[in-house]
Amino acid sequence: FQYMIILFLVFIVQFSVSCACLALNKEQQSQLLEVGWNNTKSARTDIERSLNCCGFRVFDPYEACSSDCFRNRQCQPCAPIIEEYSEMVLRFVGGIGLFFSFTEILGVWLTYRYRNQKDPRANPSAFL
Repeated sequence: FQYMIILFLVFIVQFSVSCACLALNKEQQSQLLEVGWNNTKSARTDIERSLNCCGFRVFDPYEACSSDCFRNRQCQPCAPIIEEYSEMVLRFVGGIGLFFSFTEILGVWLTYRYRNQKDPRANPSAFL
């Protein structure tokens, strides 16, 4: 009986996270990305280097940047690139999370239905 409760609690957490991933609109997503951008210098440097962009919303040639495009002064801002990736990832994670959360509910129902059955080939509705 305890495993059913644990599975149900995992379902609630996973379902909540999946819904949160799917419910984020572009404005909320943009705000979260900007907060993360402003709070972490090391992540900002890694993102600029790997995505070949400089700055978040606008490219400032007088601000330090670790990207290769900074030498040419022909960089694009990072926000549109990050927003495109994050939107795709949020939709993917939300969809996969919903699939597995409902699979867990199916597991709870199956364990409840067949937990006291002695013979796996027997009819679960029959009197044991």
